[in-house]
Amino acid sequence: MSPSVRSSSAAPPPDPGWEPRDPTLPAPPPRADARRRPRASLPRRLLRAAAGLFLLGGVLLAGAFVAGYLLVSIPAANAAALAQSNLYLYRDGTVLARDGEVNRENVRLDRIPLPVRQAVLAAEDRDFHTSRAVDPKAMVRATWNTVTGKGRQSGSTITQQYVKNYYLGQEQTLTRKAKEFFIAIKLEREKTKDEILQGYLNTSYFGRNAYGVQAAAHAYYGKDVERLTPAEGAYLAALLKAPSAYDVTTHPENRPAVLARWAYVLDGMVGEGWLTPGERAALRFPDPQTARPGTGLSGQRGYVVQAVEEYLTGRGIVDEKTLAGGGFRIVTTLDPDRQAALVRAVEDRVTHRLDPATHPSDRYVRAGAAAVEPATGRVVALYGGVDYTRQYVNNATRRDYQVGSTFKPFVFTAAVQSGARTQYGEPITPYTLYDGTDRRPVEGWAGAPYDPANEDGESYGEIPVGTATDLSVNAVYAQMAVDVGPAHVRRTAVALGLPGTTPDLTASPSIALGPATASVLDMAQAYATLAAHGRRGDHTLVAAISRDGEQLPLPSAEPRQAVGREAADTTTAVLRGVVEAGTGTAAMAAGRPAAGKTGTAEDDKAAWFAGYTPELATVVALMGQDPETGRQEPLYGALGLPRVNGGGPPAEIWARFTREALADAPVRDFDLHLMPGADLPEVPPVPDGPEDGGEDGGENDREGDRDGDKERDRERAEEGDEGWYGTGEAGPGAKPARPGRRER
Repeated sequence: MSPSVRSSSAAPPPDPGWEPRDPTLPAPPPRADARRRPRASLPRRLLRAAAGLFLLGGVLLAGAFVAGYLLVSIPAANAAALAQSNLYLYRDGTVLARDGEVNRENVRLDRIPLPVRQAVLAAEDRDFHTSRAVDPKAMVRATWNTVTGKGRQSGSTITQQYVKNYYLGQEQTLTRKAKEFFIAIKLEREKTKDEILQGYLNTSYFGRNAYGVQAAAHAYYGKDVERLTPAEGAYLAALLKAPSAYDVTTHPENRPAVLARWAYVLDGMVGEGWLTPGERAALRFPDPQTARPGTGLSGQRGYVVQAVEEYLTGRGIVDEKTLAGGGFRIVTTLDPDRQAALVRAVEDRVTHRLDPATHPSDRYVRAGAAAVEPATGRVVALYGGVDYTRQYVNNATRRDYQVGSTFKPFVFTAAVQSGARTQYGEPITPYTLYDGTDRRPVEGWAGAPYDPANEDGESYGEIPVGTATDLSVNAVYAQMAVDVGPAHVRRTAVALGLPGTTPDLTASPSIALGPATASVLDMAQAYATLAAHGRRGDHTLVAAISRDGEQLPLPSAEPRQAVGREAADTTTAVLRGVVEAGTGTAAMAAGRPAAGKTGTAEDDKAAWFAGYTPELATVVALMGQDPETGRQEPLYGALGLPRVNGGGPPAEIWARFTREALADAPVRDFDLHLMPGADLPEVPPVPDGPEDGGEDGGENDREGDRDGDKERDRERAEEGDEGWYGTGEAGPGAKPARPGRRER
């Protein structure tokens, strides 16, 4: 196709809608609305930028707030905030011990007097009840004051301080402060003001290792928080700002600052209408008590705490895990004066006399003691060892030493209780004759042959039960156990107070010789039952227990008749002879009517004295134990004595303690209802001698002429000496005079 043809057929270019400018002509001037506007001034540009940044910052801040609120949740309480010690009190309410490192006892808000609460608010956050959980202005002000050198200030509300104490920690970081801020806001939505204030008062630190207002009340004023006065409450509130510096007894040089802070708190209370000016003017600064060392577990405290814990958990009052969680307020039955008297008695008669360098056996000596009120079953004093931090095992509650002859009264009680008779059909009374021949086989026992040896292989021939009790004649009591029935003897011992789980409490003839390893406290319970005429009130170490103000129920301590009164009282009559004319004469130094029994474990590994007055039953034991191996060891040579017998140091401890413990009580005699034929005339007083019965309580002084004494005893019994037991015949009508008697 030719070019002419292609051009004629091509489409014309589109019309642009405007006339093209002739390039040879000058450009037209711009239109007025198209001219460039002048630039804004610098200040206006800065203001505009600042507004933009402010807007952006607000958006970012709002976003951060929303993010923080959504991301930060209320955590679980920190371990330190939940930690509480268990508080142990004497029966009069004074502090005995605390068993935890954290000295805190949480209390309900209604236990804290209103003036004390108001004093804290006046010191820390006067607008607490009307303001929000956080105060941004106060936070900014505090930050500014800190930065400008006007002192570090928190700017935190009580709610924020509670969050720090309870949920977070004390570290000074921005992260912690941010968390504190958001948790406080959320917490206010979930808890009431009263709940937050209660938490704050229970978690704040007041100095002297006192966390919470209840612990502070005891640390500074020795009283419960309910008893604080407004002036005392104002001082505790003042402490919150600087606990250590404001402890006026520890830092007397800071007294002017303390008084100023105390006045600031009170003036704030007046300003808020919580105190009248007249009430304010009448208040005087309440000097706190001197700071005292912490009542930890040293000395006897640890033994008491251990025994109380065993009592509570063993009776299902509270389980071990819950008790370990702390927060319990436990009022014990212990009397502080009697507790101190028991400690002094042991120290005087044993601890201060120990000299391992001179007497190697002294390093084995361990002491345990317990005192029980027969009428109530309350344990009023307990001695567990020289020091809980040095000797961990509690000698008052351990069950691994034989009780020896202190068990024999239970056999006689069982005999009277059951109306038992001998193999020859004679009723068993204090005058019934038994064969006291050494190694005499018991009769009427279907088990393996049993022929117990008497101490030192002595034979006595026919001997009355009362005398056999004094001399602890094994042959007599093994036969009596068979006559009564070993199973009945065991049931009687359990009824009197020994646990049925006591090791080696076996129903066999040997039960009479005391192989059972009951504890000192167990034996005190049993002897208290005898003292109470056979009525047993289960021993108790706890008068009350509470947690967070809620009382826990305790087992009923209502006494019940465990054995008949005649059985218990006739046993008491027999045991009075041990104290009045036997080897228990050291106990007479108590200066009042008493009954008791000495005892010695096999191989002299323990020496016991168990005794009672109408008002108080106390058992004391010395035990031999190697401090390194823990092995039981004989006490031969200890305290400079050839042998340590129950009538020696144990009876001496008993006498001194009983005399002091009952010093303010009138002297009472026993009111005894005896079994028919058991009336016993008064025993002549023991000849004058050392007040404490001598170094060995009248027992070891017999070593030189023991054989001669025993020979005369046998001759008198055989001849029917009226000065011994009349005609030597026993029976319901036999009421001969009882001369001074001796025992081992």
